Amino acid sequence: MKSNGKMAQLTATPRTEKKGAALRLLRQGGRVPAVVYGPGQDGAPIHVDEKEVLKVARTGRSEMFNLNVEGGKTVPVLIKDQQERNGRLLHVDFLQISKNKPISVSVTLDFQGTAAGSKAGGVFQTQETQLEVEGLPADLPTSIEVDVSGLEIGDRLTAADIKLDKGLTLITSPDSIIASVMPPQAVEEEPTASADEAEPAAEEEKSTEE
Repeated sequence: MKSNGKMAQLTATPRTEKKGAALRLLRQGGRVPAVVYGPGQDGAPIHVDEKEVLKVARTGRSEMFNLNVEGGKTVPVLIKDQQERNGRLLHVDFLQISKNKPISVSVTLDFQGTAAGSKAGGVFQTQETQLEVEGLPADLPTSIEVDVSGLEIGDRLTAADIKLDKGLTLITSPDSIIASVMPPQAVEEEPTASADEAEPAAEEEKSTEE
């Protein structure tokens, strides 16, 4: 697992703008509208620098960092949700947390190695790319490394098979299949439309354009 390093800090500015036109102006200026949710509050509207928040967002949602709200206080937060379009951040929700209370988050799985079954002609498939775990914020990893090199053809890796660091509890169902190696003949090819089937679709597309 990759553990958290030194806590990053992000500066935020309170905002009163809530309408579309004002939010577009913020985004054009390199700012991202955001909301901070915390105990006993519906959400405080803020805006943050897009480049700075991207540095934090790309480390993983389990990464705890300090949010310094101008004119207010600095609080530890996690990224609760984020909206993107064409590689640009449109909105971010931050969740204020307590360093002394366990929280549940989804952590990205980092698959390591090549499955032995793949080398023998099998097809390696991933069913899940994240694992939900619970722990104190300081114990939450940014990713969980999963060694798949020992998987043979027909093997399945479940959530229960993944070793977690001390202080973490598995929330995902232990029986959930994370990855598997399927025999080559078990992988069905996508059906392709025949020439006769394709022609009506082309005619319909042409008539629509007209």
